[in-house]
Amino acid sequence: MPRENKFIPDWKQDEWLEQLMNQYGNQLTNLAFSYLKDWGRAQEVVQDVFVTCFHRAHQLEEIRSVEAWLYRITINKCKDVLKSSWFKRVIVGSPLFQFLRSKEPTPHEHMLQNSEDEQLAQCVLQLPLTYREVILLYYYENLTIPEISELLDVNQNTLRTRLKRGREKLAQLLEGGDHDER
Repeated sequence: MPRENKFIPDWKQDEWLEQLMNQYGNQLTNLAFSYLKDWGRAQEVVQDVFVTCFHRAHQLEEIRSVEAWLYRITINKCKDVLKSSWFKRVIVGSPLFQFLRSKEPTPHEHMLQNSEDEQLAQCVLQLPLTYREVILLYYYENLTIPEISELLDVNQNTLRTRLKRGREKLAQLLEGGDHDER
């Protein structure tokens, strides 16, 4: 049984969680997808994020930014999935997975197919994780360098360097150049 939250009474916790899910669900799923490159796994991670939020609602008084808190939980859970032994053992691109995969595109794939920014989105997803996360948070989530610094617990100058290198790498990919990862 969750502890009574001084900030949100138990009977309001469900409403609070539903509001969070409506407000941040799509953003968090897209963020998780950018890490995992698998729509189903991204949705599972976001479900875990909201379960964690429900159980940690008593910590709300200590949280300065709910949005940053949600992003941090999502990023950490994605990194946990990427580090898990299951994820390392299974090759998602294997013929078995291609056979089991639905022929219908996921909502995210459908959006990318219809978007004139398809090439840009594909190139961003090809970037190494350190560059990809900064570019996504800065350009797609419209967070500032100080906000990203606090969220990722990385020095602001380091983030500026990653952003610059990420842009350079992205320009190379868009020009059809270098595909190696640093």
